[in-house]
Amino acid sequence: MVATQFFIMAVGFIDTAMAGHYASVDLAGVALGGNVLWPVFMLMSGLNMALTPMVAHLRGEKKVGQIGSLIWQGLWLALFSALVTILIVINASPIFEWFNVDANAAEIGDRYLKAAAWGIPGAMLYVTLRYVCEGLGHTIEPMLIAGSSLLVNGVLNYIFIYGKLGIPAMGGEGCGWATAITLWFELLAVTVLVFKPWFRETGFNDNFEWLHLEKIKSIIRIGLPIGLGVFVEMGVFSLIGFLVGSLGVTALAAHSIAGHINWATYVLPMSLGSAASIRVGFFVGTRDLSRARYVAKTAFILSLGYALITSSLLMLGRNWIPSIYSNDLAVFTVASQLLIIVAIYQIVDCTQATMVGALRGYKDTTVPMVYSLVGFWVLSLPVGITLGFGYLGPAYGVYGFWGGLAFGLSLVCLLVGGRLYRTSNNERRILDFAAI
Repeated sequence: MVATQFFIMAVGFIDTAMAGHYASVDLAGVALGGNVLWPVFMLMSGLNMALTPMVAHLRGEKKVGQIGSLIWQGLWLALFSALVTILIVINASPIFEWFNVDANAAEIGDRYLKAAAWGIPGAMLYVTLRYVCEGLGHTIEPMLIAGSSLLVNGVLNYIFIYGKLGIPAMGGEGCGWATAITLWFELLAVTVLVFKPWFRETGFNDNFEWLHLEKIKSIIRIGLPIGLGVFVEMGVFSLIGFLVGSLGVTALAAHSIAGHINWATYVLPMSLGSAASIRVGFFVGTRDLSRARYVAKTAFILSLGYALITSSLLMLGRNWIPSIYSNDLAVFTVASQLLIIVAIYQIVDCTQATMVGALRGYKDTTVPMVYSLVGFWVLSLPVGITLGFGYLGPAYGVYGFWGGLAFGLSLVCLLVGGRLYRTSNNERRILDFAAI
């Protein structure tokens, strides 16, 4: 699962790096488009993230034959999610105007979104089947698909961004077309897994099932807080990206680089959380609650150790890492200074990601979402705006926004840690969630 998330992250890295070496304004444009696309996508696809712990629970209860019905409802939900996502991203230009971002970057961002929108249906269906595979304990196959898509995306980026094989150079817009094609490739690849014996055991292949509202509701009841929790976190990053965009292309490009580096370091603890979700869910299904608690504790310790190492490496490498993304000296200088904040940020970011994942295994998703809402929108955003624009003192620009993020996330980490401790030691609460 770590490798799968790494490959997914690497796709974003390739988009950013290749657009950045084409032109700084294209890097900024792709970043703006991503600030709309990915939070909305994660919100809507997050509804089906519930499938991973739900499938793991059924597998632990030895009810694998009931999973097929769940998969069909997940696919119907994915189609609805795709429609909503498309409608939002192809009508995003007023958002750019509202935040008064650089006009050239905004135009590129809008073209990027309109191109990428063609791949959204494929993406929603793909992630739904991926969540099922992971819930079934089959994580190698999604890893291989993600690795293959990395190669496909890189080649397509080269063709569409720089103009090869008779195709005109499209810059940032080319990233959108490359993304769209890659997403359909991923769906085609994951569809092959449906015919594997371990997937057929779910009963998915035996009976077609129309939309069933009660079953959809059971998925949404668990998945909506997950999707909202991810959206709350990604949404505040996106909003800050728009606010930073009003500071100019240099600040926005540096912010994008810092964000991608932070995302790269986030991959392992997020994957640990996903793995913990599956194992915790399985042991809750078997009613072995002590082993479920042991999994959650182990995942936290691993995540904390990783965070300390990563923080040290970022501090040591802050003066050369940004050069991977851009050869613009002004962008490089700001990004290298931002990495100091990102390095400190690791301790709370990595550990909270893993603990939230463990809580999903218990189906405890609503309270962590509320914690994220308070931490990011009630604390991080106001503090970041105040420091960034200097409403109560000096204006720290993009550094102020990242300082606000670090402040709010610290509170989220403490609250989530307390919640995981209480839930993992509360048998009645665990069994109540398991009955959902």
